[in-house]
Amino acid sequence: MQQSYHSGRGAQFNPANSFLDKRVVREHTEGIDEDLYVSPQRQIIIDHPKKIINKVDSTDLRMMYSINPYQGCEHGCIYCYARNSHEYWGFSAGLDFEQKIVAKPNAPQLLERAFQRHSWRAMPIALSGNTDCYQPAERELKITHKLLRVFLKYGNPVGIITKNRLIERDLPILRDLAAEKLVHVYFSITTQDEVLRSKMEPRTASIAKRLQTLETLSTTGIPCGAMIAPIIPSLNDHEIPSLMWQVANAGALSVGYTVVRLNKAIGPLFKDWITKCFPDRAAKVWKQIQELHGGAVNDSQWGRRLVGEGPISDHIAQLFKVSKHKYMNDREMPAYDLTRFSRSGSYRLF
Repeated sequence: MQQSYHSGRGAQFNPANSFLDKRVVREHTEGIDEDLYVSPQRQIIIDHPKKIINKVDSTDLRMMYSINPYQGCEHGCIYCYARNSHEYWGFSAGLDFEQKIVAKPNAPQLLERAFQRHSWRAMPIALSGNTDCYQPAERELKITHKLLRVFLKYGNPVGIITKNRLIERDLPILRDLAAEKLVHVYFSITTQDEVLRSKMEPRTASIAKRLQTLETLSTTGIPCGAMIAPIIPSLNDHEIPSLMWQVANAGALSVGYTVVRLNKAIGPLFKDWITKCFPDRAAKVWKQIQELHGGAVNDSQWGRRLVGEGPISDHIAQLFKVSKHKYMNDREMPAYDLTRFSRSGSYRLF
């Protein structure tokens, strides 16, 4: 029996965790009093890690370190590559990823200890490498807010990427960081089509609101950029020029893109989602994603995995290049100032 569409969620089911031998399944719906698939309530799970800074060993990424104050994300973006990491916690990459949120409230203390070590050398750190550091749970827990205070106290650069307007809450700290050339903020921008956005990224701010926030930060002196990502053939690839124009008008100093890739559990989740949400073009989208990745929908090869290959990849790259030249030529982010770092952090207390 086919399950109904769960509005407000990206994933529509929980695929099996590849690390677990056993799982709970429902083969027959008759006589079952409790729905095994959907719990409407968010669950916060507190974790107490021993370290919080992760070294990123990838030639694709400029930042060599990242911090993830949260694992799992309520935004529910169906394409999110971070879904697979939820399996390491014993959960599913599907609905569990959107409902079971792992929070690390001791992250600010761990970051401060790391900065105090003589082995640490000033280096930009990304917030976050995986999930959005301004997802809804941050409104109550304020872990990201406290982390930014530590970055400011010690003068270590930080890069942020988000889809949430909640970042405006931290404008005072961001202004102080920007004054010392210690922060870059990037906004993930995917589509102007609200029908598509509401299904593909069901619990995120609208693109119009994200652009407003980008403009608010930019006019305040905070260097901002945009990531038009992921580009999905026959869904949002045609929007590259108009999105470029909009982020340029909002004050973005830099822009990048990646193409969609559906590694591991994300493949069946995405295929189920697009079949239910856009049945008229589901087969075409799936085929074109395969064309991007040599017949598969996934790719783990550094460099190639972010842009794909073949005619569709070339078309996206050329459209992006022309649009960037037209609307954002000669713009660039200011360099971080690595000389601001102070191991004691004491002079920033006054």
